[in-house]
Amino acid sequence: MRDFLPEEAHLMKFIEDKARRVAQLYGYKEVITPVVESYELLSAKAGEEVRSRMFVFKDLGGRDVALRPEFTASVARLVATVLRNEAKPLRLFCVGSIYRYDEPQRGRYREFWQSNYELIGSTKPEADAEILLLTDSLMKGAGLLSCAFKIGHVGVLRGIFDQEGIKDDAQSRAMQLMDKKQYDDAFRVIRETGMTARGLQTLERLVQLRGKDVKGVAKEMKDCVRDYGKAVSAVENLEEILELVSRSRTTLDVTVEAGFARGLEYYTGMIVEVYVPDLNIALGGGGRYDRLIELFGGEPTPAVGIAHGIDRIMLGLQEQKTALKVEEEKSVVIVPISPSLIGDALRLAQLLRTGGVHVEVEAMRRKTSKALEDANRKGVDFAVIVGEKELKEDAVALRDLRKREQKAVKIEKLVETIRQV
Repeated sequence: MRDFLPEEAHLMKFIEDKARRVAQLYGYKEVITPVVESYELLSAKAGEEVRSRMFVFKDLGGRDVALRPEFTASVARLVATVLRNEAKPLRLFCVGSIYRYDEPQRGRYREFWQSNYELIGSTKPEADAEILLLTDSLMKGAGLLSCAFKIGHVGVLRGIFDQEGIKDDAQSRAMQLMDKKQYDDAFRVIRETGMTARGLQTLERLVQLRGKDVKGVAKEMKDCVRDYGKAVSAVENLEEILELVSRSRTTLDVTVEAGFARGLEYYTGMIVEVYVPDLNIALGGGGRYDRLIELFGGEPTPAVGIAHGIDRIMLGLQEQKTALKVEEEKSVVIVPISPSLIGDALRLAQLLRTGGVHVEVEAMRRKTSKALEDANRKGVDFAVIVGEKELKEDAVALRDLRKREQKAVKIEKLVETIRQV
């Protein structure tokens, strides 16, 4: 866990604002969920890897609670309870801090920030396509020069495992290992289940299948799993999703990876990760989870969602040396030339703030020259110098610190003059 100094905090909030803007553009409504939840809720279907890294403790009532390791379980709880009668589809958005006891390294911390989008109630491929499109909108809106998508479908692997009679816990263990690219260990777990030689050969072929030729890779995947009906249907669903994205005229850098798996156990369909080329960490990830809400007592409810790492997007921007696309705001310091004019300085500051101008008031009672020198060093745009002579004429001295020019301006025209410069 770490501190963010003003410049870093500004960049984090910039990305968070972009995430909220994307939520508005796509019709997602913000919800706020607790940082602390029941351990039972947060651990359900989280996957052994996530469960082992949760911050878990007993509260004063003796209950097992934990810091949230992700948002989806909390959103699923909401949908299963207080939002159960809301019209579908539901589009929900949340943003905040997440906690996992990871080994700290570049891009990986024990406290990190995410924006989270969930589209709940639709089984259709256009819902999955929307998750990909809004992710692209956020990455471009934040200013990333490039990003890439890795996409797969859990249903392909699950379809093979189910037909082979592999139990859920063994499936989950194998897929968690595949998520970490530990394929030798994953296949050891699979062999111990007694999977047929045909099944093993199919899986070995699948994990080698990947590429940017979406149609070509999908064709090879279907050929590979042709003896497994559910797996074939999963490939066809993935094709539909990516075809819809293509028809939206949005160009995504997509790699289809047939053996792609994610560590969370609740995924049932398409899964995705987004990353910056040459930066070896995912900026976001998610997928379809059609059975999680009923696990919390709700009706069977299909859903798809994605989480984006705000601090990881920040790292991506820093890696690409991207300049922020922000609307420039004029900054002003108000300097009274004597202590008797401090009240007038505060009155003028409130006037400017009401007009939307960023204002600091000199609070150290320094000489005017010293206060101006400090403002210049901090990159302030203007200084408003409050003097008795000017005030008698309902005016102040406005100094452009960048151009080193100064003129008298009527107080009633001050906001307008600053905005026009």
